[in-house]
Parts: sequence; structure tokens; C-alpha cells
Amino acid sequence: MVVPSGMGGVRVSQISGTLPGTLYPGLHFITPLVENVQTFDLRDHLFTAGIAEEGTKSAAGRNALSVQSREGLNIGMAVTVRYRLDPNRLSSVEAHMPQPVDKQLVPPVVASAWRELAPEYTVREIFSSKREEVRARAATVITRKLGQDGILVDEVMLSDIQLPSEYAKGLEGLLLKEQEDDQLGVVTDIQQKQVRIAELQAEAEAAQKVKLAEGEAKSKVVEAKGEADAMQYTLPLKEKQIEQSKLEAQARKEATIQNAEADAQAKVIDSKAELERRNLLADAEANRVRLMAKANAERMTSEAELLNKSPLLINKIIAERLSDKIQVVMVPSDGKFFFANDVFKNVANSPVIKQEMDSEQDPAPKSGH
Repeated sequence: MVVPSGMGGVRVSQISGTLPGTLYPGLHFITPLVENVQTFDLRDHLFTAGIAEEGTKSAAGRNALSVQSREGLNIGMAVTVRYRLDPNRLSSVEAHMPQPVDKQLVPPVVASAWRELAPEYTVREIFSSKREEVRARAATVITRKLGQDGILVDEVMLSDIQLPSEYAKGLEGLLLKEQEDDQLGVVTDIQQKQVRIAELQAEAEAAQKVKLAEGEAKSKVVEAKGEADAMQYTLPLKEKQIEQSKLEAQARKEATIQNAEADAQAKVIDSKAELERRNLLADAEANRVRLMAKANAERMTSEAELLNKSPLLINKIIAERLSDKIQVVMVPSDGKFFFANDVFKNVANSPVIKQEMDSEQDPAPKSGH
């Protein structure tokens, strides 16, 4: 006997009934006429129950699933269950389960599970708020019940929910109201948050001002303390400066007095020196006058003696003092050199010589009269 791929088989004996063990895909030997092999599909199967798509006819339409909510309203549901047979329990399935097991067992178990859970929830909870919770609980119940009969459930899916028409309209209006309410709530929250932000900003500004005021107060206290501490050192310093100023003033006063005394002494010394200088100058001038007088007296004495010896020197001196252009020649006056006397007389009587002598004696210009 060959078991195809994806299938599993169970030996059924005409004598002993269903034999334990699973025949997996491949070649198996059986006893002819006594044993035969019952095969099962071990691949995944899909069971769909609930709402059929508009304009189509399917198994879902034939297996319509309708449940009642807590309010007693009928709800149409589209449910899909993915399951497969347990290979290790094929002999039990063959011996105890109605055949075909997926057609006879899965639909009532799925419908029963959903109809047991739906009355615990309202339409709104099943439709929106607790939809996943309802699906998870239904999947747990279906998995447990089918697992007891050798069927492994891999997934339970809730694809669609059909609400009553009147309720759908009311729910739509309610949802719109809730959306509006949610929007108002969001706007209100935003406004409240804005108000809170403004309050926090005001509190922050107030706290900042308080901190700044405290900081300024502390700064002023520190400055005052610093000034007070500085005054403890400044006052002695000021006293020392005042004392030093007094000492400097006293020193300047004493220095001024000493300078005045020194200046007076210097002036006295200068006066004495000036007096001595003037006395020395007077003595020197007197000596010079005496010497000049003595020299003049000696010169006059010698000149007198010379004039007594040579009276003609008077004429020579007078002529030299009259003009530096006059040349004087000394000749004896006894007439021994008559030629020279005549020559000089003629020269002296010449008009040119007279005019020059007159111009030398009278350099001022003559007037017209």
C-alpha cells in the first residue's frame, strides 16, 4: 500500500478493528483480504464560517455564524479557523470520531465557542474595544475542545463583524459624537496644557525673579561684609596715611625753615661776598686811577720837558689831530734850508691845498648865503 505525500494512514483489520500506529507517506505492507488502509489528509485545512462577500456564494454563506451580544442583539461574524489532524492520533480519530471529522466536528465546535462567549460582551466591546480579547478567548476554547479530539488548531481569525442595521446607524452617530467629544477633549486638554504651561512659565518667572532677588540680596550682603572687612584694614591704613601726611607736613615745614635759614645765610654770605667784591673793585679802581694819574702826570711831565725842548711839537700834534691826511715834516726854523721853506710855503699857499684844509677843518656843507 502506498501512502501519498501529505497524507497519513491507519490499518483497519477485519478481525481486530483499527490497529494502533500511523502510516506516513511511502510504501507499506499489509495483509491481503484481512487489512485495509484508511488515509487522512495531514495538511492544514481552513474552516470559514460567517458573512459571505456581497455578490458571491461560498461555504461561508452556507455556514453563517450569528451570535447574540449582552444586549440581545444578533451579530454576524466572519471567522476562519486553520487546523490539521494530529498524526499521532489518527487511530483514535478513525475509531471514535464521525467521518469526515473536519466536516462533522469542526463547525459545531467553532460555532459553540463563539456563541458561549458573545453574551458576555456588549456589541461595542465585541466590535471595537475588546475585539482582540474576545478572539483570543474563543481561540483558546476552540483549541482546547478540538485538541481533545485529535485536531490541532493553529490559528483562529476574526475577519469581520456585521452589526444590526439600526444599531450600526446609531453606533455611527455615536462614534461621530464620540469623535467630536474626543476632539473637544483633545482641544480641552491642549488648552488646559497651555494654561498649565502659562502657569508654569509664570511660576518659573516668579521663581527666577525670587532667585535673582535672593542672589542680589546675597551679593549685597557679601559686598557689605567685604566692605566691612575692608574697613577693618582700611581704617588703620588711613590712620597711618594721616600720620604719614602729618609727618610729611612736619618734615616739609622743617625743611622749609631750614631752607629759609639756609637762604638767609646764603644771602648774608652773598651780601658779604658782594661787599668784599665791591671793596676789591673800588680798591682796584682807586689803584687804577692812581696809576693812571701817576702815568698821566709822568707823561705830562715828559711831554712838558719835551715841549720845553722842542716847542714845535705843539704844531705837529695839532696838525695830526686835525686830520690824518696831513703829513707833517719837521724842519728847522732858523732858515738854513731855504729851499725847503720856499717849497712848503708854495704848497701851503696853493688853492688846492687850501681847499682841502678848509674842508677838513669845516666838514659841514655851506649854505647858499
